[in-house]
Amino acid sequence: MNFLQLPEHWVSGLGRYSIGTKSKIRGHHKGSSRSRRFGSSMDFSDFREYHPGDDVRHIDWNVFARTERVYIKRFLDEQEMRVHIMVDGSKSMKGKWLFTKQLAFSLGSIVLLNDDKLTLSIGQGTNPPLKRKGKSAQKLFNHFIMSLPVADEKRFAEVADFQPAQGSTVLFVLSDALETLDEWQRFFSRAVKYSKDVRFMHVSDQQERQPLFAGDLRLIDDESSDAFNVTMSSQTAENYNRKRLEHIDGLQALCRRYGVQYMPVHVEDGIQHVFLHQLLKQKWIR
Repeated sequence: MNFLQLPEHWVSGLGRYSIGTKSKIRGHHKGSSRSRRFGSSMDFSDFREYHPGDDVRHIDWNVFARTERVYIKRFLDEQEMRVHIMVDGSKSMKGKWLFTKQLAFSLGSIVLLNDDKLTLSIGQGTNPPLKRKGKSAQKLFNHFIMSLPVADEKRFAEVADFQPAQGSTVLFVLSDALETLDEWQRFFSRAVKYSKDVRFMHVSDQQERQPLFAGDLRLIDDESSDAFNVTMSSQTAENYNRKRLEHIDGLQALCRRYGVQYMPVHVEDGIQHVFLHQLLKQKWIR
C-alpha cells in the first residue's frame, strides 16, 4: 500500500534535502546542520592569527614555514537543528488532513534524515507529541503519522500548546487559519517566544477559495456547530470572497508584524509542487 498516497520514490528522495534557516543553530549535540560558530568538525573554513590560549593542535605549520607567522585553522562546527512541526487538528482540517499529513511527514523526514532533532505536535496538545532524533527514528515516525487521529478538535490558534516547541531552531505551523484574526494575533505573539524562525503554512482547498454551492443552504460550522441559513447568489459569493481576502490580508499583516514567514499552500497543487516549486524557491528547504 502506498504510504500516505505519496508519489512513487518520494520518500527515498527526501534525504537529499535539508531545512534551510538563517537562525543560529542552538543544539549542543552533533548533527549535520552547520552552525555559525566555529568548532571541531572536519569542514575547513579559513585561517586566523594565533592568539594565546588557542588550541595549538590547530596551528598550520606549513603556513608558518612560508610566512614565519603563526596561524590556526578554523573549522565549521556542526550542531543539531531543532525543528518543531505544529499541526492544526481542528475539525475544519478534515478535508485537508491527508495533504497536511503529507506535508508534516515530508518535513519531519527531512529533519530526521539529516540526524537533527524533530518534535511534532497536534492541535491543543491533548495527544502526546513525537520527540525523536536521527535516521534511526524514521520507522517510529512513519507509524506516528499513520496513527494520527482524524482532525476533530474544536479550536487551535487560541489554545495551541507551545511547550514542545521550546528552543526550536525552526517552528513550522500547518493550519487552514479559519479562526479570527484576534486569535491569530495572540497565537503569533506566543509563537515568536519559542523560536526565532517561525514559518506559517496556510493550507486551503479549492472549495474554500471558490465554493460551488448554489440555492438555499443551511451551513454548519465544523468547529462551533453554529448553523446558518444562506441563499447562495452571485452577490453572496462576492461578499464571501471579499471577506476571505480581507482575512488573508489581515493574516499576512500579522505575520509581517511578528516576523513570521508566510506561505499559502493549496491541496490540489499536490505535495510535489509545494516542495519543488514553493519550499525550494523560498529556501525553506535546500
